[in-house]
Amino acid sequence: MEISRIRALRGPNLWSRHTVIEALAQCAPEERLIDSISGFEARLRARFPEIGPMCPIGQEDDISVAHALAFAALGLQAQAGCPVSFCVTSPTVETGTYQLVFEYTEEAVGRLALELAESLCRAARDDAPFDLEGALARLRELDEDVRLGPSTGAIVQAAVARGIPYRRLTASSLVQFGWGSRQRRIQAAETDTTCAISEAIAQDKDLTKTLLEAAGVPVPLGRIVTDAEAGWAAACEIGLPVVVKPRDGNQGKGVTVNILTREHFMAVYGAAAAISEEVLVERFIPGHDYRLLVVGNRLVAAARREPPHVVGDGVHTVGELVAQVNSDPRRGEGHATSLTRIRLDDIALARLAVQDYSADSIPAIGERVVLRNNANLSTGGTATDVTDDVHPDVAARAVEAAQMIGLDICGVDAVCQTVHKPLEEQGGGIVEVNAAPGLRMHLMPSYGKGQPVGEAIVSALFPPGEDGRIPIVAVTGTNGKTTTVRLIAHFLALAGKRVGMTATDGVYVQGRRIDTGDCSGPKSARNILLHPDVDAAVLETARGGLLREGLAFDRCKVAVVTNIGMGDHLGLNFITTVEDLAVLKQVVVQNVAPDGVAVLNACDPKCVEMSIHCPGSVIFFAGESHHPIIAAHRAQGNRVVYLDGDCLVAALGDSEQRLPLAEIPLTRGGTIRFQIENAMAATATAWALELDWNVIRRGLHSFDSTAQNVPGRFNLFDYRGATLIADYGHNPDAILALVRAVDALPAQRRIVVISGAGDRRDEDIREQTRTLGAAFDEAILYQDQCQRGRAEGEVLALLREGLRDAPRTRDITEITGEFLAIDIALSHLKPGDLCLILIDQVEEALAHIARRIAES
Repeated sequence: MEISRIRALRGPNLWSRHTVIEALAQCAPEERLIDSISGFEARLRARFPEIGPMCPIGQEDDISVAHALAFAALGLQAQAGCPVSFCVTSPTVETGTYQLVFEYTEEAVGRLALELAESLCRAARDDAPFDLEGALARLRELDEDVRLGPSTGAIVQAAVARGIPYRRLTASSLVQFGWGSRQRRIQAAETDTTCAISEAIAQDKDLTKTLLEAAGVPVPLGRIVTDAEAGWAAACEIGLPVVVKPRDGNQGKGVTVNILTREHFMAVYGAAAAISEEVLVERFIPGHDYRLLVVGNRLVAAARREPPHVVGDGVHTVGELVAQVNSDPRRGEGHATSLTRIRLDDIALARLAVQDYSADSIPAIGERVVLRNNANLSTGGTATDVTDDVHPDVAARAVEAAQMIGLDICGVDAVCQTVHKPLEEQGGGIVEVNAAPGLRMHLMPSYGKGQPVGEAIVSALFPPGEDGRIPIVAVTGTNGKTTTVRLIAHFLALAGKRVGMTATDGVYVQGRRIDTGDCSGPKSARNILLHPDVDAAVLETARGGLLREGLAFDRCKVAVVTNIGMGDHLGLNFITTVEDLAVLKQVVVQNVAPDGVAVLNACDPKCVEMSIHCPGSVIFFAGESHHPIIAAHRAQGNRVVYLDGDCLVAALGDSEQRLPLAEIPLTRGGTIRFQIENAMAATATAWALELDWNVIRRGLHSFDSTAQNVPGRFNLFDYRGATLIADYGHNPDAILALVRAVDALPAQRRIVVISGAGDRRDEDIREQTRTLGAAFDEAILYQDQCQRGRAEGEVLALLREGLRDAPRTRDITEITGEFLAIDIALSHLKPGDLCLILIDQVEEALAHIARRIAES
């Protein structure tokens, strides 16, 4: 078996709404049925008993090694703790080649799972050993490394529960919520409004105390020192016991509390000095350590933290007791688990010495031995939720502290005997204020209930009723996508929206092109949704991007399918029939928001079939008022757009908006049929977006198919009294539509300039000139710049074959080079003639035509 073309589909896709890995597997004849490999399934299950059933019920006789591979990749992730469940394996039109698809939650983990699953299947085939525990350990370790930490993960989960889209921007914790101008960003428990100055203040513990004291918040007396002797002198002056901490630090690093002796002071001073040259010595406040979490202007959680400690049993040493505590499965390294392992480092050994213990001492039964006096979870401490116990005055002091420093999310550390009473009554105080506070102790406290702190942060970012979404319009189909996209964007701009648009010629923000090339895929769409100056997005959505990565969004406000027709690019990537293509294009309809709309072509049966898969409502459009789909849809109280004589009509029940074709220059007074369809699709979309009808009328009236508005889409020019039409038509449906449009224009003699895209089927290339042969007197065939896998002259030969029995075309010229073909056509033109130029290099060809017109 050989694995090839591994893809990560990062959005809703042909197979599922889940993120999935898709791979091709080429199976040898004996691998196409696992029963053909004696003992294979038994050996596979012996090595991985949890693999489960390997195919849907009823297809047990069709299980290949590819099926086993896909289910192994899924099962390995599931056994490693990843929440995955979706898997499918499908044979392709190529005998022995399968598409295997399985869900992932972290892409790197999914890719590794496929690699390990392949090793598992080979081991089962060859009766070789396979280290299942080692494989699962690798997956767990990688998953822990790449997945979001508990703080960021909790915020993301809360956002998802609210229907707020998110995108992870880095491999660490930088996450964007929402799209475009409504986006917000976080990094762990920091937001895009967290002030850098406030963070710097919180980092400076001495400055923090000064500001809190000025605000009337109780804080302990303290002093900055720069060497151990000066520190001890300060401790004696302040009064023992004292606390030593680095002036700049976090996560309790270098902090030691309750220091009573010079020896203890000197032993721990170096830990603080290693982090910061300036060390803060302050009075020790007896009591418990509390973390108070402030979000915005309210306290949302509180936890009592206990320092890492062990309890003696009269048998085991301190070191052995630490090992026992660390064996708790809740304890791990870093922040991935609810608790952190206790470390027997220099600070812990110094604290033991103060208690007359060492790591080899055996504490008496019930003796509590403290390993550190700071209670941070990151150093092995535990937390008990006390949110419901906090006195209003204590909560108020915490909020005052956060606001004095200027932090929107703030971890306030208070030391006092209890949170049931005000700090002042019990001699308590606030000892630190922390930016980007860890949320783990509130989400997964050692004791007590977890608090919904993720929801609190999301609510601060997005008030109730807001979801961070901007309107997304996704436009797909065989033909007309680009014109429809540009007209919709024109409507939205007239409505005052800052529009982001992707199309086959670039990415645009507010009419300015920020990227070039074919930008109709998900990468360009994601860039638009990242842009902070975009109020609405109109995204051309081509088949290639859907196959490569899936959609760039989880759902859209409007999905437009212009048509399917005879299809395009058939035979590529296992999309071999019009039915296959329709299923793929249907993905955008399936991912319409529940309050969204699908705009579908009622004259295309494949588009009509998509309507039942739309989670929202449907607007049908058609070129005739009495079309049965239009009539039935309207009778059912739904919206329709159709052509009635010389007007477009948008109707709902008895209410109608009539839009004269004479006022829609795109349609050339109603003579260009395919432009009428594009105008109807765009009008229906504007209606779905609830744009004002005056805006829609102005938009239709002010938009035409010029080379500036819609490059390469039926651009008309005058050349010495002859009519030139430049168009990017590149499939049989497009050619047929162009011929009908040209037939409506007067001309004495008609010339066509055409090439063919090498990645189309032979029959599709022939069909183009077969259609043109009945409409044009002269054909100039050219070989374009990129043959897309074809041999030299092969495309020209296919085009010539299509003209073999042409009823009208008599003069045929073959040229190498697009611009030379254009020049020859122009030299043949006389006043009153018409020339259709089917361009390949759109911008370059239009520029060339413009120069020739200027020179004439």
